[in-house]
Amino acid sequence: MKSTFSYLFLILLAAGATCAAQQRAVVRTTDLKAADGVKLKASYFSASEPGPGILLLHQCDRDRKIWDGLAKELAGAGFHVLTFDLRGFGESGDQPHNDFKTGPLEPPQEMQKWPGDIDVALKYLESQPGVKADPVGVGGGSCGVNNAIKTAMRHPEVRSLVLLAGPTDLKGRQFLRQSKLPVFFSVAEDDPYHDMVPITELLFTISGSPGKKFERFKTGHHAAEMFSAHPALETTIADWFRATLIKTPGQAPVSKNVPAIPPAIHDWDLLDQPGGPAKLEQRLARERAKDPTTPFLEEFVMDEFAYEHEQAGDAGQAVEIMKLAAAAYPQSPNVYDNLGDAYLAAGEKDLARKSAQRALELLPSDKVFTPAQHAAIKASAEDTLKKAGAGQ
Repeated sequence: MKSTFSYLFLILLAAGATCAAQQRAVVRTTDLKAADGVKLKASYFSASEPGPGILLLHQCDRDRKIWDGLAKELAGAGFHVLTFDLRGFGESGDQPHNDFKTGPLEPPQEMQKWPGDIDVALKYLESQPGVKADPVGVGGGSCGVNNAIKTAMRHPEVRSLVLLAGPTDLKGRQFLRQSKLPVFFSVAEDDPYHDMVPITELLFTISGSPGKKFERFKTGHHAAEMFSAHPALETTIADWFRATLIKTPGQAPVSKNVPAIPPAIHDWDLLDQPGGPAKLEQRLARERAKDPTTPFLEEFVMDEFAYEHEQAGDAGQAVEIMKLAAAAYPQSPNVYDNLGDAYLAAGEKDLARKSAQRALELLPSDKVFTPAQHAAIKASAEDTLKKAGAGQ
């Protein structure tokens, strides 16, 4: 057994080596050029020797600088790291995104251009001296989670992911279910976006990776903001990338500590499955027969899943999800408005009309939605009636 003094000496020696490695990392700011000519401001953190590349994609209420601490940690661990501001954020060009500090967060209109911009950034990273272009790691926070997953879908050289408190869409969920890609998930329970915890639990649950890992904190706020409250998380992520990009590229050891996931998260998963909404509706009927106040999936969750299936051309699943929502929230004008949209997309014009009419009937007595939301529901339901045509 080593003495306490020897143990402390080894810790200090290791810390000194890490600091020295970080001091050797070189950081430079550069401009990338998007396909349409827009300037994308980036920071490149180069290691002192050849190693894998890592691309970090920021959340939509911050810019690339939120990654600075982690990027330096990774560069000190032998990785070459690139961060960049999405168009409209930070120092990048194009239409400025609204100020998250003073105004509401709205999805930028330039989202459809993000994949091309990210591909430009990844190409730049992979072209730098000393970067081993395969394997590559990608990390994302909040909206950067979907961006990271979609990057992995486009680029087979991406062999490891770090996803911090963010959602993905239907295609992203389908990819995670089928992929064996090692994924590290993390979220804080005090995340101000209250749905981030169950969303992160869902993505962890459906991930097909045998080596996936989930780290949850009581506090830490949102996505990459967790680093301020938990500096050790940066080291954990560096260790994750070291294991999945250097020691065993594209693989991670199976975790022995599997976190407990609430049963309701499996209900979210069923929304994507054929026949899943019908199973949930049957269970809901049994439970509500015993207790009419039995809680159920939140309305907005079913709205979002139905919308994504509808946008993907799966109107039948969207209808089934919204029928479930109507069973759970029979007095919601919003539910019936969305059910009308789903029926319309499925070509069921008569049912679309009936749902839109029901939405309009429920509006005057609704106390849940705001006047502005009432106006939006009314306009949407009337639009459905117009598109569905006159009844027979």
